[in-house]
Amino acid sequence: MPYLWLILAISMEVVAITCMKLSNGFSRPLPSVLMFVFYIACFGCLTLCIKRLDVSVAYAIWSGLGTAAIATIGILWFKEPLTAIRLVGLILVLAGVAALQLSNPTH
Repeated sequence: MPYLWLILAISMEVVAITCMKLSNGFSRPLPSVLMFVFYIACFGCLTLCIKRLDVSVAYAIWSGLGTAAIATIGILWFKEPLTAIRLVGLILVLAGVAALQLSNPTH
């Protein structure tokens, strides 16, 4: 169950950050409000997740996969450039998340 909460937290964070971009600096009301709603949901799910998972592992997975997901959305949806250095950086983030997950004693 903690991994379900973690997946939900990551999903809520990615939606919140996407709404942040769509809010255009808080000039658009609906995405601005939705950003706060999804961040509250995100932290609620993350709180329930870390009741059962080590906080270091949960936070690393949450931040790493969230970073990779929002970078992918930025490239695909917002037409941000995909450079070689950006791709290497994303691969390193994912490798770090995998390493921390493998270091989990319950793994």
